[in-house]
Formats: sequence, C-alpha cells, structure tokens
Amino acid sequence: MSKAEENADLAALAEIDRLVHEPARLAVMALLYVVDSADFIFLMNQTGLTWGNLSAHMAKLEGVGYIEVKKAFKGKRPNTTLRLTDKGRLAFLKYALHMKHVFGDFHG
Repeated sequence: MSKAEENADLAALAEIDRLVHEPARLAVMALLYVVDSADFIFLMNQTGLTWGNLSAHMAKLEGVGYIEVKKAFKGKRPNTTLRLTDKGRLAFLKYALHMKHVFGDFHG
C-alpha cells in the first residue's frame, strides 16, 4: 500500500461520527436500528450497561436528536422507551456504510 493510500485510509477514519462510534452508544443504536422501540430495562440487559452509564449515553444521543425518549407509566411503574429518530437512523446507516468503506479494502 502506498503512503497516499494509507493517508486516505486515515483521513476516512477521521471522518467517522464519533458520537455513534463510541462502543456503548454504538450498541444502543444498533439495537434500536433493528427494532421499532425498546424500553430502558431491555437495553440495559442487552448492552450490559449500568443504569447510570445507559442514562448518560441516552442523554448524549437524545441531545443531538439521534433518539427519542418517552417516559410514561405502566400501571404505577415508570417506563422509559427509546427509539431512533429519522436523523438517528440515517446517522447509524451512514456510520455503517462508512465503516464498510474504510475496511472494505482491508486485507489482514
């Protein structure tokens, strides 16, 4: 691989959406990409994140408009449901395609 090709690969990596790229947020977005919505407990169980960690990542994703959070009650219990917004769905799809492109020519 030439130096120019290596630099192009590094430049492509620099362009990734770091908000999505963070492993915990990537796991949350990947799960939400394949379902219509999911409740907080389901996401906590599936990702292995603690309540505090998931809450912090949820706040970041909600803050940029990637997820929508709905708080309601099921009977007398609070229930928090998350879903990807159209903006979040597009961001995840772009991220996935970008990573496929970055690693598409990788021959390890």
